[in-house]
Amino acid sequence: MKIGFDLDKIFINTPPLLPIFIINKFYKARDNGILLYRIPSRAEQLLLRKPAHLPFLRQPIKQNFAFLKTLAKDKNNHLYLISSRFEFLKPETELLVKKYGLDKIFEKLYFNYENKQPHKFKNEILQELKLDLFVDDDLSLVRYVAKDNPKTQFFWLDDRTKFAKLTTNITAIANLEQMFQSRESGIRNQENKN
Repeated sequence: MKIGFDLDKIFINTPPLLPIFIINKFYKARDNGILLYRIPSRAEQLLLRKPAHLPFLRQPIKQNFAFLKTLAKDKNNHLYLISSRFEFLKPETELLVKKYGLDKIFEKLYFNYENKQPHKFKNEILQELKLDLFVDDDLSLVRYVAKDNPKTQFFWLDDRTKFAKLTTNITAIANLEQMFQSRESGIRNQENKN
């Protein structure tokens, strides 16, 4: 099975004491049906974004790492990391990759070092890889890429949400284990129809 994952808020936590609405304000220029992500000015990069991405402020989400390592043990799984981190975060990102051994877990790592709009960058990679499953924490982005990748099952991970099917190929999950609960219930439903 080919499975793709975003990085931040999936395996790496946001900085402590930084509310999600502040993060979203800094990242998205618009989210009103037309996605537009902000590429920060050089001053914002140096004063805010780079310090907020220092590895000691970005702790691992242990439960998700444990689940990832379980998935990686099955040699039938091909795991990919697809992160929309911009080029200016390359040094901080490379430190995280090394610190947590991500290059040893994932078959391939993709980062948005060409500074494309994140939803367009991820859509290109998803179309190239033809994944079976993909997990991201940005619902607007998931809705965007799901339209162009109807055969991929998407999971919007948000620990404040309840497990729910949102569309035919998007499911809301509160933890990574629910990816397979969703898949199993879909298989059972299909078997019951036949």
